[in-house]
Amino acid sequence: MRLYELQNTGGIDSLKLLERPTPSPGRDEVLLRIMAATLNYRDLLTIRGGYGSRQKLPLIPLSDAAGVVAAVGPGVTRFKTGDRAINGFFLNWLAGEPSEQKFSGAPGGQVDGVLSEYRVFPQHALLHTPAHLSDPAAAALACAGLTAWSAVVKFGGLSPGDTVLTQGTGGVSLFALQFAQLLGARVISTSSNDQKIAKLRNLGADTTINYTTTSNWGSQVRALTAGRGVDLVVEVGGAGTLNESIRATRVGGTIAMIGVLADPGSDLRLPIVVMQQLRLQGVTVGSLEDFQMMVDAITLHRLQPVIDKVFPFEQAPEAFAYMASRKHFGKVAIVFGT
Repeated sequence: MRLYELQNTGGIDSLKLLERPTPSPGRDEVLLRIMAATLNYRDLLTIRGGYGSRQKLPLIPLSDAAGVVAAVGPGVTRFKTGDRAINGFFLNWLAGEPSEQKFSGAPGGQVDGVLSEYRVFPQHALLHTPAHLSDPAAAALACAGLTAWSAVVKFGGLSPGDTVLTQGTGGVSLFALQFAQLLGARVISTSSNDQKIAKLRNLGADTTINYTTTSNWGSQVRALTAGRGVDLVVEVGGAGTLNESIRATRVGGTIAMIGVLADPGSDLRLPIVVMQQLRLQGVTVGSLEDFQMMVDAITLHRLQPVIDKVFPFEQAPEAFAYMASRKHFGKVAIVFGT
């Protein structure tokens, strides 16, 4: 089988196309022929050495795949050859509260990932692919989709009529917009690009803000909500956007902390967090139980993930470069074969 291996943390040029024997599944294991994979911001950090001494090398990158069951090992009852399947992000987090042990074993980080033509998974870490989704769309669910689900549904606790603020046009933010719509919430979305803002409106954002022309967008959000503020912010910028998110959030509201995309800003407005009893909630994907709940909802509503661009397997380095350019609107996918 062919695969890409990250041999050092020197960036995209460190990805090498190699060949290895195709593995065989053991007891309770499934051999998945991978048909599509998608990229997350985590993957850019990985190839740039963003995880420091915790970085496993050499490493097959990427965490999220969709494929077809090629073979099953003894004891497998949930899948048969020919079934379509998707993998979860945390292979050891079946359900319940997180722990260090449950956080271990995420593909493309601590263990080899899915940028290979085949990969073995424990059967408990795979879900059946929603029938209405293509492989690239299904491969978008494990990390970005479940992170947004956890932020909006699990921690956000939204009700119809609530208001959500999403930031930017990456995979997590667009999933958050879509899930908020399913719950009947109003969505305010930000972007730095007017063309992307038009796409956000087409996707269903109720109100949009260009954060480059409106640098104090937190105040603008307050004005748009008659001074009240939003119930939930899906915060992907980190320190560089957190002050405005704090300004935008209502008394008693929630800021779901996910990403670190923006450059660090000035001193944080932490006194306001205390005075307005805001909740800063860290979000790190979710469990396999959460994943199944999300997939069931996506299947019921026939939700379609937003796929921006699809690259063939042979152009995987170009897919990384395209994502690094931040030109994408939604997910960047890689397809394997025809």
